Amino acid sequence: MKETTKKIYEELFERYPVLTCVKESVMNSFEILKQTYENKCQLFVAGNGGSSSDSEHIVGELLKSFKKHRKIDTKTASKLSSYGEDGEFLLSKLEGSLPATSLISQTGILSAFSNDKSWDTAVAQQLYGLSRKGDCLLVLSTSGNSKNLVYATFVAKAKGVKTIAFTGYGGGKLKELASACICVPETETYKAQELHLPIYHCLCAMLEEEFF
Repeated sequence: MKETTKKIYEELFERYPVLTCVKESVMNSFEILKQTYENKCQLFVAGNGGSSSDSEHIVGELLKSFKKHRKIDTKTASKLSSYGEDGEFLLSKLEGSLPATSLISQTGILSAFSNDKSWDTAVAQQLYGLSRKGDCLLVLSTSGNSKNLVYATFVAKAKGVKTIAFTGYGGGKLKELASACICVPETETYKAQELHLPIYHCLCAMLEEEFF
């Protein structure tokens, strides 16, 4: 890990001392995410309610520049430069990206599968169809017991997909199932979600620092 990455990590706990209790699990989660991207694999994210918005937020921070400028890969840049004015325009706008997909925003498959089969397994169905061994699933559930996320985690384990869970105090079923579980010390939903945000911002910033 770069020293600058470690500084981002340490700053999280300086700013939010209440999160010191999850220091180890945050680092474990970072290592899983780092390995995922080193292996050219991808991240899938899901949550319910306010945590579905957090899922979108995480994906947004990974697919484009977050804190620093990200150059696109040289191979793609070289090909784009041969496309004349349009290629140059693209080169001036595109940013380096870490592949991430929100499984909670695919309204077509979510509504169809929920109607035909069940809502509880709609996220699991997407993960089954999209994921490959070496990918990572990140789920956010303040109770740790959201059925659709628990079932998705079962599918992840069956397919060799690493799992990271963001939960509230206790961790629920996801604590038992996930490769890493960040159980923030709050039981009320909104309070747990308030603590999830600085953690995933930290992880996104650490990943950006490592890969760009």
